[in-house]
Amino acid sequence: MKSLKQQRIDQLVIGFALFSMFFGAGNIIFPPYLGMGSGNLWGLGFLCYYMADIGIAILAIFALIRNGGEISTITTRIGKVPGEIMLSAIILCIGPFIALPRTGATVQEMFTEPVFGDVSLWLTSGIFFLLVLLLTIRKSSVVDIIGKILTPALVLGLLTLIIAGVISPLGEIADDHMMDNVVVAGINSGYQTMDVLAAMIFGIIIVKSVMDKGYTATHVKYKVVRNASLVAAIALLVIYFGLTYLGATVSGMYNLRINRSELLVNITSGLLGHAGVIILGIIVALACLTTAVALVSASADYFSTLSKGRLNYKLLAAAICLFSAFVANFGLDKIVALAAPILSLVYPGALTLIILSLFRDRVSNTVFKAAFFGSLLGSLLEILYGYGLPLSFVTKMPLYSIGCGSLGSCIRNYRRNCWTQEEITDHEYSSYRSKISSSTAPDRRSSS
Repeated sequence: MKSLKQQRIDQLVIGFALFSMFFGAGNIIFPPYLGMGSGNLWGLGFLCYYMADIGIAILAIFALIRNGGEISTITTRIGKVPGEIMLSAIILCIGPFIALPRTGATVQEMFTEPVFGDVSLWLTSGIFFLLVLLLTIRKSSVVDIIGKILTPALVLGLLTLIIAGVISPLGEIADDHMMDNVVVAGINSGYQTMDVLAAMIFGIIIVKSVMDKGYTATHVKYKVVRNASLVAAIALLVIYFGLTYLGATVSGMYNLRINRSELLVNITSGLLGHAGVIILGIIVALACLTTAVALVSASADYFSTLSKGRLNYKLLAAAICLFSAFVANFGLDKIVALAAPILSLVYPGALTLIILSLFRDRVSNTVFKAAFFGSLLGSLLEILYGYGLPLSFVTKMPLYSIGCGSLGSCIRNYRRNCWTQEEITDHEYSSYRSKISSSTAPDRRSSS
């Protein structure tokens, strides 16, 4: 049994590991833009953003613990093939479809342009992803060493920026808000960070770290991760809250036409001068590099394993880098816009799996499938309606007004299937009937 002091040290170490996993250089562009667009409602926008991002991501870690630390244990509940498709979709989102191109575009807009001026995005993305490919193929401890230095440096730089913005705000918070629905905007911004999807894939590292430190009993793992999550959540709260506030202070100076990275660069310039912009740009560029290497490596390794080695790891890494470099040339805001419908389709299904996995012993596979495919259908209908198809009935779905109509569909399917006799095996049903006859009369939901 470890001493209380050692347990606290372990919880702090794991907490900072969680912080590093959730805190990406590419994510810092969202809170300032949300704060600017939310104006006088920036606190509400931040709360929705924080819960959709960090709140659900921490739930994903607990879901992994509940299921032995294996994401495949969760996804196979909806069937082997659908589970593999879902996992592949998550990998593609945090890999070549969205997150990887976004790192290249972020380097262009936060480092190359402020430091070197008008440089072709094709040139920046080409050089960036060539470096990523070389570092991915030739695995080097240099990336790990740089990564360990950069996270504290980035945090220190952002804290300096936030403190400067609190002491000497650039402007007054607007009396109104530019975004039509601040709640939906906050939730969508939380989706865009993709921390929840990353937690489902990389959360196993955290779970394994807890077990390696000797915490093997389930209730002990819960306690350690709970306290470690609190450390990470507080640290992220300070950073993201501060960045959202900085955006709110310039809500009377800019409008929604400004792109996200330009807004952060302008805020940095106003508070710390051009030198601050250069220093932040260098740190962000290097942080994006280490993040990209990790994402390319994870994506290539996953698809190589999925193909049982038929797809070569190095060729996959090269293909992923080439595709990511191409997509990066759409620019940061265009990538964010293109990502919105993709994430709107993937996220509700992922969230459904996370929540139901927390109650794995009380939920059957049939209920898992009904809820998952219900949320998927709801998401698809919402997206199609958003693109102009005559599907106005989706506005009647529960939670539609806050942008979560797909979850309403999920809940409806869950309730419809949770109580059917098909959820009870013959043996369980016989046992249930015998208990009724003995006047025990338990609640039927315990059988599901």
